[in-house]
Amino acid sequence: MPKQTFFNLTKEKQGSLINAAKKEFSRVPLHEASISNIIKDAGIPRGSFYQYFEDLEDLFFFLLHDHSQRNYERMIAIIKMNNGDLFESIVDWFKGILVMFDEPENRQYFKNAFLNMNYKIEKTFTQNMYEERRKSKFFELINLINTDNLNISNEEELYHIFKILMAVSFQNLAHAFAKELHINDVMKSFLLEIELLKKGFYKEPK
Repeated sequence: MPKQTFFNLTKEKQGSLINAAKKEFSRVPLHEASISNIIKDAGIPRGSFYQYFEDLEDLFFFLLHDHSQRNYERMIAIIKMNNGDLFESIVDWFKGILVMFDEPENRQYFKNAFLNMNYKIEKTFTQNMYEERRKSKFFELINLINTDNLNISNEEELYHIFKILMAVSFQNLAHAFAKELHINDVMKSFLLEIELLKKGFYKEPK
């Protein structure tokens, strides 16, 4: 996370540095990114960069954390709008994510992140959703979910259903970026998998 000196900056200066970083991470993935390009674009000395962040990775994951927080807030709003219906909410949330990721200023940035996905990146994306499930944020989310139409016995099973739905969502996003699929094609595949999950895979013998 950023050092306090970053938060002491004006919003304009913070935005300038963040925009420069997003531009660089859109150009190349994290492991190829250059601090030189970021500080040149932001108009700050190299020494100032290290007063704000430990290194490039620190800055990169700060950006992801910010997106994660906004995704969490969007999910909360969508669940409320759908009166707690988990599956309807996941579909609406996924549609919104696709639209956001497809915007020109976002597409290449998220493409680099998803096509170079590792455990730490995935955890950062999802940490506000379910990784810290014993903390207040996860309880806030699950308390909004209507479990009347879910075949579950307890909170632990609800957690795992949500985790599976998130995994399906991220797999479809990664596939979309890798194959450069149209939004309609991504949604078709996603909806099929969601319907399969709703029905269940196992057919009881007669």
